[in-house]
Amino acid sequence: MGCNYYCHSISQRLPRFISYTPISIPTLKSPISSFRRRQLRSFAISAAGDSSFTWDDVFQLPESPQNDSSTLSAFFDKIKLCNRNSEKQSEFMPFVIEDQIIGYVHHVFADYLKPFQNVFIFPQNNSSQCCTLHPNLRTPEDRTKAVANVVKSLGELIPGIRNELYPVVSSFGEPVFFSLERAAAPYFGIKAYGIHMSGYVEKNDQKFLWLAKRSPTKSTYPGMLDHLVAGGLPHGISCGENVVKECKEEAGIPRSILHQAVPVGAVSYVDIEGYRMKRDVLFCYDLKLPAEGFVPRNEDGEVESFRLVPVTQVANVIRSTSFFKANCNLVIIHFLFRHGYIRPEEFGYLRLLQSLRSGCCS
Repeated sequence: MGCNYYCHSISQRLPRFISYTPISIPTLKSPISSFRRRQLRSFAISAAGDSSFTWDDVFQLPESPQNDSSTLSAFFDKIKLCNRNSEKQSEFMPFVIEDQIIGYVHHVFADYLKPFQNVFIFPQNNSSQCCTLHPNLRTPEDRTKAVANVVKSLGELIPGIRNELYPVVSSFGEPVFFSLERAAAPYFGIKAYGIHMSGYVEKNDQKFLWLAKRSPTKSTYPGMLDHLVAGGLPHGISCGENVVKECKEEAGIPRSILHQAVPVGAVSYVDIEGYRMKRDVLFCYDLKLPAEGFVPRNEDGEVESFRLVPVTQVANVIRSTSFFKANCNLVIIHFLFRHGYIRPEEFGYLRLLQSLRSGCCS
């Protein structure tokens, strides 16, 4: 089936993504003008949130009253922060391979891809346009190499290159069409998967969460609060294997303990910023840790320090501050549901629960 026909056939299912009025793009003297470079790079730099805080600020934050009617409202705000600019979905065209939508490309970012005519093509009918790969790129290996060369050629337009490949799939567990540099994933709107593990302790009839404060030298969200263990899911590794790897690297958790980690569900979101569409699914894990005798130890230099914080105080930090890396809020709110800190009697309970999967959870 041709891409033109495919774009037309999916327009009824995804009208907001496909039916749009293209904006006028000035002709460029080179594939990437200096103005466009500055503009695209400005879109690439995310607001890092509030990282100018200490652990004392975390522990000394006044606790919100239990009967505060704004409790769930504040959680909704944090979920909205991970699902920004949904009204701009129409600015993106489908990225299609073998009749499957595998991502979304902003129609202005597409301007940087069009010079690479041996890699990307942009069929168009009367009402819609899509992006696809050149038909000569038939194998995952060929596609991976060709797209990697384009990403490399774009240089500073895609900052933070990690030399870490993400699988490009239509949905989780489906065949891999090719592999893509992690930093480039939002520019092609592919689904990206990750694992987040909540390490908790029970003592004196109270639950605590181990939190990490990210290194101030991290390229993303430096100095902000994070989970005990979290990481993207690279190509060729299962969720369980990734949990083991990240537990060792990020927190020094011995295998004798980490095998007790339990998968407890997933959250998802769609965050649009500039030319990027971040479509993430985070697999959530819980690990009950010993109340005594265990202290996390970072081994990859990405964590500045760890602290054990009462769950009620963690919830208060989410409600009252922007200390956490944004997507951690979703996973912790998920934890609060599962451990009974958010109850059905609270107004908006089901709506909040549903909003934790605002993205396509597939």
